[in-house]
Amino acid sequence: MSISVIEGEEFTDERGKLGFFNKLNMSEIVRFYEITPSNEQIIRGWQAHKKENKWFYCIAGSFVIYVVKIDDFNNPSKNCVKQKILLISNEPKILHISGGYASGFRAKEKNSRMQVFSNFDLEKSKQDDFRYSIDKWQINWDE
Repeated sequence: MSISVIEGEEFTDERGKLGFFNKLNMSEIVRFYEITPSNEQIIRGWQAHKKENKWFYCIAGSFVIYVVKIDDFNNPSKNCVKQKILLISNEPKILHISGGYASGFRAKEKNSRMQVFSNFDLEKSKQDDFRYSIDKWQINWDE
């Protein structure tokens, strides 16, 4: 169980810019979806999975994402370890979150968009879905 950041690369010439993630192995991915928050105050969270892996890629704007290592899925501690990650569309990175974690995120700019990739189909994901109230962990979403 882990989280990691996959750095993207870019190539620019007279034809324009090409962004790529040659270090991303997409063989596990079975679906993806795109999230466009209606405003910058909306916080999506907390959602956790014991086994499902997700990859987050900011395609427009920016997002602050918090990841929480879950100690007990039925009753997680308020003292679980938290980590903050910032994804910015002009700094290409993919955040990989394995099973064992909860995540929550918020757009930092208007018209931000994020793609999320998963290694579980929708039915399998629903069977591995744990949700907690947004105030479960003390987070300063504005910093």
